[in-house]
Amino acid sequence: MESSVSSTCDYSHNVTFFYNYVGKKISAEWTARDFLVIGLGLTVCVIVVLANLLVMVAIFKNHRFHFPIYYLLGNMAAADLFAGVAYGYLMLHTGPWTSTLSKEQWYIRGALIDISLTASVANLLAVAVERHQTIITMQLHSNMTKRRVVLLIVCIWAVSIVMGLVPSTLWNCECDLDDCSTVAPLYSRRFLIFWAVFNLLTFLVMAAVYTRIFVYVRYETWNASGRTTEMRHRQTVVNLMKTISMVLGAFVICWMPGLVTLLLDGLLGGASHANAYEKFCLVIAECNSLVNPIIYSLRDDEMRRTFKWILCCFCGRGGDRQRERSPVENDSPPPEETVGCVRKFEDQVVCMDTNNEGVMMAFKRNES
Repeated sequence: MESSVSSTCDYSHNVTFFYNYVGKKISAEWTARDFLVIGLGLTVCVIVVLANLLVMVAIFKNHRFHFPIYYLLGNMAAADLFAGVAYGYLMLHTGPWTSTLSKEQWYIRGALIDISLTASVANLLAVAVERHQTIITMQLHSNMTKRRVVLLIVCIWAVSIVMGLVPSTLWNCECDLDDCSTVAPLYSRRFLIFWAVFNLLTFLVMAAVYTRIFVYVRYETWNASGRTTEMRHRQTVVNLMKTISMVLGAFVICWMPGLVTLLLDGLLGGASHANAYEKFCLVIAECNSLVNPIIYSLRDDEMRRTFKWILCCFCGRGGDRQRERSPVENDSPPPEETVGCVRKFEDQVVCMDTNNEGVMMAFKRNES
C-alpha cells in the first residue's frame, strides 16, 4: 500500500512535504549555523562577482586579448559571475525561508545553480581543449574563427541550460517519492548520480588533456635541451607543471567534496548523512569560480596591467595615475609578439609565451 502511494503522481504536495518525507529539517528559526553559512556564502558571492566582472572588462577593453583563448576565458568569467549571482539567490532563499517557497521557486533556485556550475565546468574543459590544440598544432593562438568560438560558447550555455532544466521538467521525484534525494528533496536520486558522474568524467577528460599537454611539452623540451641551457629546459617544464597542478588541484579541492556528497546521496539516500555537510560542500564548490580568475588571468602580466589601469580609472585617482596610458595604448608588443624563442632544430624554433609562464607554447618554422 505504501509503495503504491509513493509511486502516485500528486502535484499538490508543497516543498515542506518533500522535506518532511526525506527527513530534512527546515529551520523554524535562524540558527548560528544558518548565519555562518549565509554570511560565508554571500561574502564569497560578492568576491566572485567582482573578480569575474574585472576579468570580463579587462578582456573587452584590451584589444590584445581579442583571441579565441581569451574569448573562452571571458566566457568562463561570465559563467563564474553567473554562478556568484545564482549562489547569492540561493543564500537569500534558504534556511527558514525555504518553507515559504513554491515548487516553481524551489526549482528555479536549483536550476540557477545547476546551469551556472555546469557552464563553469564546461568552460574549464573548453579552455583545456583549446590549449591542447594550440600546442599540438604548433601555434601560439588557436586558428578558430570568431564564428566557431561563438558557436562553442552557445553550445556550452545550451548544454548548461538543458542540465539545469532537466530536474524540474523531466527528472524529479514527484511521481516516485522513494527516489527523492535527501540533499535536494525534489530531485531524483538517479539524476544526482548522473550529474555527479557526468562532472567526474569531465574532470577525467580534463586530467587526460592536461597530462597529454605536459607529456608532449616535456618531450619537446627534452629534445631541445641539447641545444639550450639546462636552466631554460627545467624552468619551462616547472612553469607548465605549476599551472597544470593549480588547475587540476583547484578543481579537485573545490568540486570533489560536493560531487562525492551528491554521489553518496544518490546511492545511499538517508544513510549517507549528506545533509550534515552539504551546504559547506556547496560553498567550497562555489570557491572554484573565484579561483579560476586567479589561475587563468592573474598569472598573465598583461592582464595584471589591465586590472591596475581599470581599478585606477574606477577609483578616479588623479595625478600621474590618470595620465598613464591605457594598456591598449602602451608600446609593449601584443601577445603574439611577447614570445621567448629558442632554437630547437635548424628549421624549427621553440617559442614560449613569457606572459603566461610557459602555459602557451608554439613551434614556428624558421623562414630564413
